[in-house]
Amino acid sequence: MALFNFGKKKEETSSCCGGNCDAENMARAENSKAEGASVKVLGSGCAKCNQLEAATKAALEQLGMDTTIDHVTDFSQIAAYGVMTTPALVVDGKVVSYGKVLKTEEVIKILQKVR
Repeated sequence: MALFNFGKKKEETSSCCGGNCDAENMARAENSKAEGASVKVLGSGCAKCNQLEAATKAALEQLGMDTTIDHVTDFSQIAAYGVMTTPALVVDGKVVSYGKVLKTEEVIKILQKVR
């Protein structure tokens, strides 16, 4: 009789959401993370997210970078990055900022540092 399950390890899931996402959304999120040389704004599409996207677009123009910006609004994809506070900025698959609206100058510094 195993009242407390001593000796048995609890199975752990490697998913960011504890395995509650469906396979299709997780595959899409993993593929989007694996893509390099990209800039993404993560957020629901609110005013702050749009401000971050505009600042990022201005920073890319000032730096002469011809990179497109993807605006990810699907919560399961956002959660796959480990982000719980939006807006967030992802450069080359790595979260570089979350939870605040960056100014254009701040985005320029981040892009110069990351690339």
